[in-house]
Amino acid sequence: MAGTCYYTSCLSSSSNLGTCWLVLKTHNARAVPGKLPRRRSLTIKAEVEYVSAEKAKELVAIDGYSVLDIRDKTQFERAHIKSCYHVPLFIENQDNDLGTIIKRTLHNNFSGLFFGLPFTKLNPEFVESVKSQFTPESKLLVVCQEGLRSAAAANKLEQAGFLNIASITSGLQTVKPGTFDSVGSTELQNAGKAGLVTIQGQISTVLGTVLICAFLFITFFPEQAEKLFQMAPAG
Repeated sequence: MAGTCYYTSCLSSSSNLGTCWLVLKTHNARAVPGKLPRRRSLTIKAEVEYVSAEKAKELVAIDGYSVLDIRDKTQFERAHIKSCYHVPLFIENQDNDLGTIIKRTLHNNFSGLFFGLPFTKLNPEFVESVKSQFTPESKLLVVCQEGLRSAAAANKLEQAGFLNIASITSGLQTVKPGTFDSVGSTELQNAGKAGLVTIQGQISTVLGTVLICAFLFITFFPEQAEKLFQMAPAG
């Protein structure tokens, strides 16, 4: 008896690396002379897993994940995980159209001066560069300094068909010294610090130390402190 039958089955499984759904759909349509029945289709959906720095170390050491550092060149050179792969999500913007020149000048006078960050733009070859080094089945730990860029990069790779992607929540700034073998002039957690912000931090540390010492002196030597105040010239 001719007819149409539709059947759908869903298999789901969960693991430490996210959730993966396998959806199988089979269509048994009415037979048409000269045409073959539709083949079974397979759809695979993967989710990015966000992990702590300690879990990320386990993924690399035990589960065989490769580290993909997507930070810009300056942060990467300050400190990066040993034996990682570097494909920046953003590259330095050296375009010379009027709008870009104005934006670059403003950036260099503020963000660049205070934070030591270059003026960048989205890397148009990011996904293709990753594909040239890894297959969609590769296990990738995507890292950046604060976690925002790695989340965006992981999303791009997921859309491009990569199935096993993890990212450190809040980025390398949360990685404690010694967690990973690193290369560079500073610790991984400090690779995002540059410019006047570092000087401001040093000044704040000195002022804080002076205030603490003054407080302790007044607390433990109140008579000497009172004499000093009396000797101070009137304003």
